[in-house]
Amino acid sequence: MNPKRKQRLIIVLFIVFGVGIAVGLTMFALSQNINLFYSPTQIASGEAPHNTRIRAGGMVVDGSVVRDQQSLNVTFDITDYDQTVTVHYDGILPDLFREGQGIVAQGELDSNNVFQASEVLAKHDENYMPPEVADALEKSGNMPKPEAEVYNK
Repeated sequence: MNPKRKQRLIIVLFIVFGVGIAVGLTMFALSQNINLFYSPTQIASGEAPHNTRIRAGGMVVDGSVVRDQQSLNVTFDITDYDQTVTVHYDGILPDLFREGQGIVAQGELDSNNVFQASEVLAKHDENYMPPEVADALEKSGNMPKPEAEVYNK
């Protein structure tokens, strides 16, 4: 093999290995940032991974919100009307957060099956429900009727 051909082969191999390493690192980084959505039923049945960043959503159970008077700690339950999961959040809740409304929380499930939320997102008007929550409620057969339908009957 002449020296010029050998030099080209080394350059091509260097480029191929470099691109392979870059693709591998990108795939690893993307797999670490995926936040999968789980309903309370899936979490209660053990489908959700522990100590991995996930999203959970459902309706806030009436009477379940407990606020610590000395800090920003809040504990509440979310449900898809089939199962219930306890959520613990340390921070300021959104202004639209209230009992009986749909929310999506981002965080990790601890070893006691308590969802440790790092972020809580609330809906923005009375007719909106996060798509993941709506899908979970439809699958469980417990989708609440819109208020307009309730008053028209």
